[in-house]
Amino acid sequence: MGGDGKVYTLAEVSQHTTNQDCWIVIDGKVYDVTKFLDDHPGGDEVILTSTGKDATDDFEDVGHSSTAKAMLDEYYVGDIDTATVPAKTKFVPPPSPKQTESNQSKSSDFLVKILQFLVPLLILGLALGVRSYTKTPSSS
Repeated sequence: MGGDGKVYTLAEVSQHTTNQDCWIVIDGKVYDVTKFLDDHPGGDEVILTSTGKDATDDFEDVGHSSTAKAMLDEYYVGDIDTATVPAKTKFVPPPSPKQTESNQSKSSDFLVKILQFLVPLLILGLALGVRSYTKTPSSS
């Protein structure tokens, strides 16, 4: 289906997301893979979930063969306007339970140290207070 060098926006590509009309974006190029959906070894669902976005990572993560990559040429229809593709955000995983426990453990350790210091002072202050109130005045 050789492309004529046409440049598509992501919005234009996103209008082709069904099994009767399916376009995907890989490495800055737009492919009409509608005719390939029935032949895709992973099924058409895999490709359909990659429509409407830059599917490069999805395509690369699967580890397609060089033959599969060469097959794309026959489905090429044009290039994507990269200004219309959102910048990829880096995934930052949530803290692992071990990190959370470690942070909780650090705050617990700090609290224990504070209490180990304050409790004896409170007892000493209380003892001195009790002593001063219960002390009988001395006669001279």
